[in-house]
Amino acid sequence: MAVELLRQLFTVDQYYKMQDAGVFTGNERVELIRGEIIKMSPMGIRHSACVKRLAELFILRLAQTITVGIQDSVRLNNTSEPQPDISLLQRRSDFYETQQPQPENVFLLIEVSDTTIKYDREIKIPLYAENNIVEVWLVNLTEECLEVYRQPTANGYEIVQTFQRGETLTIQALPNVTFTVDEILGADTDLATDVRIDF
Repeated sequence: MAVELLRQLFTVDQYYKMQDAGVFTGNERVELIRGEIIKMSPMGIRHSACVKRLAELFILRLAQTITVGIQDSVRLNNTSEPQPDISLLQRRSDFYETQQPQPENVFLLIEVSDTTIKYDREIKIPLYAENNIVEVWLVNLTEECLEVYRQPTANGYEIVQTFQRGETLTIQALPNVTFTVDEILGADTDLATDVRIDF
């Protein structure tokens, strides 16, 4: 006799009630994707460094223009609230204290990928497209390139471009500011740019 396994799917409200009840430990990184609570992979040192680099780059380059979210939740719909590595958001006076950012607030979402490249491409990026996130960058640490996704549709992004080291690009919503792939990926060695501060 065949046995049908039933999956329990959750809404965002139920997800938050579980957080408030202490269901997740303080060290657990989870996100809600299509009603499923997904345990996120631990970040490697290179992934972590890239997130820091991106945060500093955008804060310095776009100060007073946007709000930068660092591994913060974005509420896509009633069953999905992912935590992209970086989110560039419309500025709000309350810094989103009263509600999570939603698709209409997002200029750009960035996922940094090494071991999670398949999951990000096949699960998260289609989800972003379905929910009208206008632009997504996938920082591919394994292949040392940047994948850019634009023009969302219900079936995915119509425009997908790959940028290599030595190339430049802009954010679709902020076309006056240019970035290089090398700035995003980091130099081949950061030893020359280390800054020592003596206290």
